[in-house]
Amino acid sequence: MARLTAVERKSSTDTLGASSDDVRLVQAVARGLSVLRAFKPGENSLSNSELAERTGLSKPTISRLSQTLAALGYLAIVPRTGHYQLGAGIVALCHSLLAGMPHRIAARPVLQEIADFSRLPASVGMRDQLVMLTIETAHHPQMRPARFDLGSRLPIETSAMGRAYLFALAEDEREALLRRIRLQWPRSEWRGVRARIDAAFESIAKRGFCVSLGDRQPDVYAVGAPVVTADGVVLAFNCGGMPSEVTATQLENEIGPRLARAARQISMEAPGGA
Repeated sequence: MARLTAVERKSSTDTLGASSDDVRLVQAVARGLSVLRAFKPGENSLSNSELAERTGLSKPTISRLSQTLAALGYLAIVPRTGHYQLGAGIVALCHSLLAGMPHRIAARPVLQEIADFSRLPASVGMRDQLVMLTIETAHHPQMRPARFDLGSRLPIETSAMGRAYLFALAEDEREALLRRIRLQWPRSEWRGVRARIDAAFESIAKRGFCVSLGDRQPDVYAVGAPVVTADGVVLAFNCGGMPSEVTATQLENEIGPRLARAARQISMEAPGGA
């Protein structure tokens, strides 16, 4: 996980009042969450030194935070090494989050229809900071194990899912998010990235979906469609695979239109409807 930028660190305290106690309290919460975010999928544990490197915080600060998070159950100590791993408290939070998402539950049958038709994984995702986070994925029974499943993270600006999500945002929110994303890119490369985002917007406005042909990774072809639920929650669908599994023509003419219809169906679901 990359170090937090100055802009990201500042944003955590921009809305605070004048009280220095409030500032210190919120900074402590933000730092604790940055420690939890430092863990990557597939990692067993991290040392305090590794946590300090990934978060940009000092080792004494990390030591205090990791001890506190372990006492609260959000981290657990590995006895043999003294390193830290995510604790059971995180599982409880994730279960509460996923169980409380009616639109995720409503999306399951329509995503399964897309997966059965395409023989590719079909997913719904939501935004987490500057990435899209997969919260549900449907699979065809005979398909190979998917690389992208529950909790997978996709970049907003180069993925079909992320571009579809951007399209559905209110203009002021979209531009604010794009300004944050732009900070992660060299100026010489951003113009091309933004041009592909704009092309995706044109496609969604015209057809209800956009296609990414190797924009994120050369071996990933995908289609994305925006979802705005009746209670205003912005999500996005995607479906894709390797070029050996799906062609651009299939995405454009067969899978894309189906995904767009599925996204519209979920967009019309009543709040709380599952």
